[in-house]
Amino acid sequence: MEVLVAVIALAGAVIAAITTGVVVGRIREKPSGWLVAWGVTTATTCLSLGLIAVGQLLGYGTVIFRLLQITGSLVAPLWLSVGIAQLIARKPFPRFAAWLFGGALTGLGAVIMLIDPITQTFTKEFPASDRFWDIWPEWLLRGVHIVVIAMLVIWLVIAVLRGRNGDDYDLDNMNATVALAPGGIAVAAALEFTLPGIVVVAAMAATVGGVWFALARPLAPYEDEDEEEDAGAEEPEDGWSRRAGRGVESRAEPPTQAAPRRAGLGDLVAEYRAGEQGDVDYAARMQPSDGFAARPAGPPAGQDAYGGPHGREYTMPPPAAEADRPAPQGGPDYGMPQGPAEPGRPQGGRPDYTMPATGTMIPGADLAAGMGVGFAGAAAASRGQGGSVRPSPNIYGLLTVFTLMDGAGDAFDKLAEETVEAVLRNEPDTLIFVCHSVKSAPLQRIVYELYRDEVGYTEHQRQPHMERFATERTALVLAANVIELSVNAAKVVPLPTAFR
Repeated sequence: MEVLVAVIALAGAVIAAITTGVVVGRIREKPSGWLVAWGVTTATTCLSLGLIAVGQLLGYGTVIFRLLQITGSLVAPLWLSVGIAQLIARKPFPRFAAWLFGGALTGLGAVIMLIDPITQTFTKEFPASDRFWDIWPEWLLRGVHIVVIAMLVIWLVIAVLRGRNGDDYDLDNMNATVALAPGGIAVAAALEFTLPGIVVVAAMAATVGGVWFALARPLAPYEDEDEEEDAGAEEPEDGWSRRAGRGVESRAEPPTQAAPRRAGLGDLVAEYRAGEQGDVDYAARMQPSDGFAARPAGPPAGQDAYGGPHGREYTMPPPAAEADRPAPQGGPDYGMPQGPAEPGRPQGGRPDYTMPATGTMIPGADLAAGMGVGFAGAAAASRGQGGSVRPSPNIYGLLTVFTLMDGAGDAFDKLAEETVEAVLRNEPDTLIFVCHSVKSAPLQRIVYELYRDEVGYTEHQRQPHMERFATERTALVLAANVIELSVNAAKVVPLPTAFR
């Protein structure tokens, strides 16, 4: 039996040494708290398994026993639990408390076990700690083992609950904890209840195997990680790959398995950083993906320019010659067709417009004012008047990046659409108010706003629909980053509209 235990211990020591080298390599690439803690675990486990192999073959002694108890019984299981706490905890306090707890017990326990007297005689049999230690080291180890088991059980439950209902990061954390926590619990329990040496050695080897599995198994690629870091966004330290990468760069899926990218500057930058090779027509891939750029020059027979039946023409009419254009009466000229005189409306007023999605009628004057910048630019370009691309210096802009709660995308999009319709009806000083989705990040929305000046922005914030938007989005948004903008140069034209 002594030889079998020694062989298993020696094999486990070799595996622990290799795993320690892997952990150290990862720490050199990108340091992380849980990697440091698990490096301590694998290194001390390697030393303790080697000592067991020597003791089983040549016999235990005072030095081997003291080192075995410090490394295998105290440090290895304690720092395994500290590493899992660093991995799973989302707040700084529990991570700091785990560091403090692990460091204090390691220092105190090492001192006590180095100076406590040992009076029993050793043999080749695996030594049970309660036979050789005095009361202080015995109860210290007992308390450490109980605390380690409790911590591992608690973090295992938390990781499983998050992994079942969370994202890919939480799922990776759960898999790592499921691989590691049972081994740590087995080691602490085997040492506490003085089980045979073969059980202790097998539990230690299983713990090292769990660390190896957690570090070496293939993971799903997180393609947005580089973009988020370059953008300066704060990353919540609750993700397995978010904190140390875990070699994700070397495990990204091959291009043949990745979903094809079609448009977006962020996607092109990500492909460039990933080293995409070959001849790629980036200009074509930056074309809009809604099909307008790919339409033929002429519409099919029986349809208008947007694929609908004749009689619903939404394209802008060609501008009239300056000599034939009637003098504006009822507001500035935005290139809109002149409507007939109606009761209560001056000659030359704008026709009313009905929102196709909601059936809401928008007065023509409000529509022209709300979209005045775009129509003015389009009309000036069509008349060949070469307008300036330098807008008014008073224009005030905002760019807001919202990170949504899981499953809140549809509700946020509906709320944003209703808000945009209200902005169009009621805010003539709001020049642009656009809500974007992000193709590579389904839980992100970007709201882009331009106002005639800061006064217009102040009035915008006071509107009831904006108060409703700010209130109802609270339950849908996890985080928001706001960036103030000024406009240096611009071209603005009306966007193509999907009619329903």
